[in-house]
Amino acid sequence: MRIRVVNPNTTRAMTGVIERGARAVVGPGTLLDAVTNEMGPVSIESHYDEALSVPGILAAIAAGERDGVDGYVLACFGDPGLDAARELAAGPVIGIAEAAMRAASHLGRGFSVVTTLGRTVGLAADLVERYGMQRFCRGIHSCELPVLALDSDPDARKIITAACLEARVADQPDAIVLGCAGMSEFSAQLSAELRIPVVDGVAAATLTVQSLLMMGLRKSGRGEYAAPPPKRYVGLLREFGR
Repeated sequence: MRIRVVNPNTTRAMTGVIERGARAVVGPGTLLDAVTNEMGPVSIESHYDEALSVPGILAAIAAGERDGVDGYVLACFGDPGLDAARELAAGPVIGIAEAAMRAASHLGRGFSVVTTLGRTVGLAADLVERYGMQRFCRGIHSCELPVLALDSDPDARKIITAACLEARVADQPDAIVLGCAGMSEFSAQLSAELRIPVVDGVAAATLTVQSLLMMGLRKSGRGEYAAPPPKRYVGLLREFGR
């Protein structure tokens, strides 16, 4: 089987971090690659960023379909363009926020989310509601660390650890969900330090895609997730016409 991990931002260094996290859990016999969005923002930290990342995400999914990819991971905690990507793909498309929350819900009665900037807390709360996770989510906390600083700031892990400790004290969760794909490399160390499970969405989504494919499951292709109807697009999006 072939799994493609799509980094919705355009920063190739972050793609490397994401790919290492996915490769660490993928099973034998599974071919995995990671691609970087070819258009859009260098990081995704707003509704505006999310919206302008979607055309590049869809181009990556369309390319994967031509390449024979069986399933996809969307490696941004906002799960941008998830529904549209599912329309295009024949196989499963899993966003890391949904995968991480569902995984955390199996590990105890409640989880906290630790994300990057405070302005993204509302976006995470919207996803909690969309995925029916209100029963499990104890709180959403930011560490006020920009996405690109996860790689460049030498104190990044220390800052994230402090935010996780704050969440553990405030919410008394049974698990913590990391609210950014760029945090994936910290999950094992944080689990050991905090002594509760710290869930990385990249790993969770990769294993979810792999499990669905191993069970021989693909999307139904009916109704809402059927292929979008052919139509003409104009202007900058004219190449997206079908």
